[in-house]
Amino acid sequence: MFEPVVLSLLLAAAGVFLLSRIYTRLRLSRAKHPSLRGHSKWSRRLARLVPYYEFDQQRFFISDGAPEEIAETRRQGLQTLKADAATRSPKSLAASASLVNSVSDVEFTSAYRVPYPFRSCLPEELKLATFVEETRGVCIRDLDGNWRYDLSGSYGVNVFGYDFYKRCIEEGAARVHDLGPVLGPYHPVIRDNVERIKAISGLDEVSFHMSGTEAVMQAVRLARYHTGRSHLVRLCGAYHGWWDGVQPGVGNQRKVNDVYTLSDQSERTLKVLRTRRDIACVLINPLQALHPNADAAGDATLMGSKRAAGFDREAYTRWLQQVREVCTRRGIALIFDEVFTGFRLAYRGAQEYYGIQADMVTYGKTLGGGLPIGVLCGRHRLMKRFKPEQPANISFARGTFNSHPYVMAAMDAFLRRIEQPEYQALYRQAQALWDARAARLNDELRAAGLPVQVANLQSVWTVLYSRPSRYNWMLQFYLRDEGLELSWVGSGRMIMSFDFSDEDFNQVVLRFVSAARRMDEDGWWWQSDSLTDRSIQRQLASEMLRARFPLLRKFRTKPVGQPAEGVLERAR
Repeated sequence: MFEPVVLSLLLAAAGVFLLSRIYTRLRLSRAKHPSLRGHSKWSRRLARLVPYYEFDQQRFFISDGAPEEIAETRRQGLQTLKADAATRSPKSLAASASLVNSVSDVEFTSAYRVPYPFRSCLPEELKLATFVEETRGVCIRDLDGNWRYDLSGSYGVNVFGYDFYKRCIEEGAARVHDLGPVLGPYHPVIRDNVERIKAISGLDEVSFHMSGTEAVMQAVRLARYHTGRSHLVRLCGAYHGWWDGVQPGVGNQRKVNDVYTLSDQSERTLKVLRTRRDIACVLINPLQALHPNADAAGDATLMGSKRAAGFDREAYTRWLQQVREVCTRRGIALIFDEVFTGFRLAYRGAQEYYGIQADMVTYGKTLGGGLPIGVLCGRHRLMKRFKPEQPANISFARGTFNSHPYVMAAMDAFLRRIEQPEYQALYRQAQALWDARAARLNDELRAAGLPVQVANLQSVWTVLYSRPSRYNWMLQFYLRDEGLELSWVGSGRMIMSFDFSDEDFNQVVLRFVSAARRMDEDGWWWQSDSLTDRSIQRQLASEMLRARFPLLRKFRTKPVGQPAEGVLERAR
């Protein structure tokens, strides 16, 4: 009698435990974003299944079903771009071509400027140059003497203008000239840097590194060390450097089992944070507010017109307040990754911009005054590298160049300079100024009847497309032909420095509108009733299936701009 009762109780307890585990796992799964970005394992697996295929010279111009007269207009437009590039930039193009097979990063960025089906058909002369040798004001000059307005922002480094950073580097080098590259001992300049960064971050201690990625690595390591917990939470689409420990999924071939990729601005994510006991830290990239739950936009993935972006400061502030509250309650370290947004959104970065105090903050890029830098700031309880009561239990992080005197001196010049009234004034007017500039460009584009708009988070912009098309990525070439310098992601992200005058920006508007108008006149935004975003998606699926499964190659795909009963049409 006693044994059956005990057995029943044990089975019941086991059942409750099992159901609890299933419920917990289900709650975690529901907190992930439904896209592949929220499921890193599946995104990595499916990435291996995406087949390569390419269009021939004929299909290149009619992949959307355009008639022959439009295809010919497109050919002529491409020939004009080709001739302009060959005439204006022969030295720059030749120099860039010499590196393609020797520097893998050049090969990668050259290839991933456009969607891969179109890649091989672009004329060699239309490849973009990677060499520049001079900057002046807001402009950049290539090897052939061509000046372009810089919308690349040096990956975010260039907040105040190239002339500003030239002065920081010159002043810094002069200050530590007598010391030279002595490593290990500190130059006295580091003391002022530490005090200023502590005041800016609102935190207690500082750790110097050589890149933003390294600063994030150390932040995560220390959060795990002091909380005794295993997992970190990153939000869907957010970038935190190339380190595989914070960037699972596509681009990282290692299996990552201690990272939860959850939905941004989601109540389900908050529930996971409130209930799980294994979360050491939450990583926030404030730039994600421009495109929540989506990767940073780039033209290589612009297969249709579904790029989305939009910034709601009030909504994102409320979200961060909720995250802050739950992290405080649960003893989770809240880390702001301000490698990009620090010193751009505000003097004190996103913490000031949103009114949120983090437990740890990482800085990089611009803080080095133009030289490589990564900085981690944190509370005393999270920054200690050892536990006094456990002398062998340490969290080690040292780097040979972590406090290089030339970097520290350029940083000192940077921090001193931005304290001056004229730079503080730039911060106070930045939001209104850049919002007004974005609105003006949008008004000009709208008045010209062009299917292009921009969305912005202050001086960081992305281009949105309002007309279904398979050729939106072509805009980058027209923008460059009009004298606007872009990074390798093209129209996905444009970054402007604070030294853009009204006259400079007027030129950007004129050139941007001219580029979009030329692209429209060259037929790349041709439209038909049957050409929709959905039809483009169906066409892409059909092309991938035919490339993946050779037996389907006896079928040919009907152009998306032409009426069809099905996705595939049997070839005659």
